[in-house]
Amino acid sequence: MTDCILTIVFQVPQSGHCRLDIPRNEVFEESFRQISKLRPKDLKKRLMVKFRGEEGLDYGGIAREWLYLLSHEMLNPYYGLFQYSRDDIYTLQINPDSNVNPEHLAYFYFVGRVIGLAVFHGHYIDGGFAMPFYKMLLNKPIVLQDIEAVDPELYNSLNWILCNNITDVLDSTAFTVEHDRFGVLQRKELKPGGSKIYLTEDNKKEYVKLYVNFRFMQGIERQFTALQKGFTELVSQELLAPFDERELELIIGGLGKIDVDDWKANTRLKHCTADTPIVVWFWQIVERYTEEMRARLLQFVTGSSRVPLQGFKALQGSTGATGPRLFTIHLIDANKENLPKAHTCFNRIDIPAYESFSKMYEKLTQAVEETCGFAVE
Repeated sequence: MTDCILTIVFQVPQSGHCRLDIPRNEVFEESFRQISKLRPKDLKKRLMVKFRGEEGLDYGGIAREWLYLLSHEMLNPYYGLFQYSRDDIYTLQINPDSNVNPEHLAYFYFVGRVIGLAVFHGHYIDGGFAMPFYKMLLNKPIVLQDIEAVDPELYNSLNWILCNNITDVLDSTAFTVEHDRFGVLQRKELKPGGSKIYLTEDNKKEYVKLYVNFRFMQGIERQFTALQKGFTELVSQELLAPFDERELELIIGGLGKIDVDDWKANTRLKHCTADTPIVVWFWQIVERYTEEMRARLLQFVTGSSRVPLQGFKALQGSTGATGPRLFTIHLIDANKENLPKAHTCFNRIDIPAYESFSKMYEKLTQAVEETCGFAVE
């Protein structure tokens, strides 16, 4: 399966460049305008992103940061395209009420293109969808088990119906479901005439199947079709065929949890050794950091908070060289009051020879929390 994953993630761009010039203060809208104008074959050319008014050549790092920032904008439920699948977990699903924006289908087509663009060029989208979303991208049917993680209460109710004799128990239940639209409950039929069809032992399997389909598809058919069209312009269904939904989730989003041991085992040291104080302190700081801060540190150095599917050994630098470019800690001769400096195109962090753990912790944390933009090399 690894070879199949590499076939998708490391497709060879076509000759030429896909150039995007994006202002940081308009990442979402300007990306929408520029990407919507490009032909699919243009999007398959080598991706070159520039933040307007900033110096720096894009050898991969700027594109990764652009996708990171754009993901946070376009997937934000505030914009109404997506919503959280549950209040207590942050996986996303398409918002059935997205049509409050008259251009919502154009935006879903754009989102599909962005996801496809990331996959085609070996990058990742910083955000996770509910598992049924990935099944839908693979054209697989949604079944009752898919609801369990997204809506456990509904899953338990429907599963109870299937596992028990419901004769004289739910005979007043019609083939309808209530839908909350902006605080107003609306009753929808699960099939034509459903308000006059009542649940029985004989038709309960059909009821559950229709309910499951409603839960994931009602009101989002056109939105999903637009998104899938944009996605498959860059990643064809034939390339997706070998994968299941969990593998596709990793291909699109990378590994969410950071494995510190894997990180340490696949880090290159420049002008220092594993016993050099700044290296020892670096890993002590990483261990002390929360998962969020580890992700922000990784994003600071590499341009993305996500780890490639194959782990840190497959981290890409995209500097023109073929193959991975490992995360690198570089000890430099510099003023000890300076902050660590990141070179995202090379996945490298330059660290002065700080005199103490506390000084390094302070400087590294300040750099991660405050620094924006890229070092030029």
